[in-house]
Amino acid sequence: MSKVLVTGGSGKLGRAVLRDLVEHGYEVLNVDQQPLPEPICPSVRIDLSNFGEVSSAILGGVDERGGPFDAVVHLAAIPAPGLSANARTLTNNVTSSYNVFESCRLAGIKNVVFASSETVLGLPFDNPPPYAPVDEEYFPRPESAYSLGKLLDETMAAQFCRWDPELRMVGLRFSNVMYPEDYKAFPGFDSEPRKRKWNLWAYIDARDGAQAVRRAIQAEFTGFEAFIIANADSVMSRSNISLLAEVFPEVEQKGNISTNGTLLSIEKAKRMLGYSPQFSWRNEIK
Repeated sequence: MSKVLVTGGSGKLGRAVLRDLVEHGYEVLNVDQQPLPEPICPSVRIDLSNFGEVSSAILGGVDERGGPFDAVVHLAAIPAPGLSANARTLTNNVTSSYNVFESCRLAGIKNVVFASSETVLGLPFDNPPPYAPVDEEYFPRPESAYSLGKLLDETMAAQFCRWDPELRMVGLRFSNVMYPEDYKAFPGFDSEPRKRKWNLWAYIDARDGAQAVRRAIQAEFTGFEAFIIANADSVMSRSNISLLAEVFPEVEQKGNISTNGTLLSIEKAKRMLGYSPQFSWRNEIK
């Protein structure tokens, strides 16, 4: 049985990740400043901005919650732009990531998965994307302190992997995380498409986000890779062609654009991780 430490497992995506890992036979420890609202797995309160606390947890120094850990999943962060002062968001998130990455290096952990964000792609797309569907091939375009911090996380991960050729670090650029209870609002999006243009009408069901984390843990390559993680469909009933024509008429359309398929391409995640979204809001609306 593999042993996995998860930071930020008390959050919206984090709870789904904990449940998925436990259901698939992993031994899981959650570390977070917030308590778990439900007893999914053991949990320890840790200040991720404190290197001593982080390294103690990852090196197995918390009583009755020891390692060694086979993998670390780092989800903890101020979770979106605009929730805290810009400097606090950047400082908290990047410092926490460094503390986790460096503690994993000291512990000899070679398998690290972390939450990056769709925001590095240029959200909220006030400046239109270079093409659609967007993918990982163009250089990130952070437009906020939050997204800048996520790009710094990815840059750090690439350098940690340069230092250690045996290391694997996977940055998952999650789309807007949703639970089934959120889907009742989706049918209303069609009448005002510009309200959801900020991420090209994409989303990620928390359960599929958790699947992506598990598949990243199980990946076999080494080095750093970033992957867009979204669901296979958009939040809209309107066709992508009509949406792009109305909201982004100047944006180049690449390849065959499906009627309601995601405009945040998940082809790389499918190819390298075996990621295969299982859920859709269309099947959840009663």
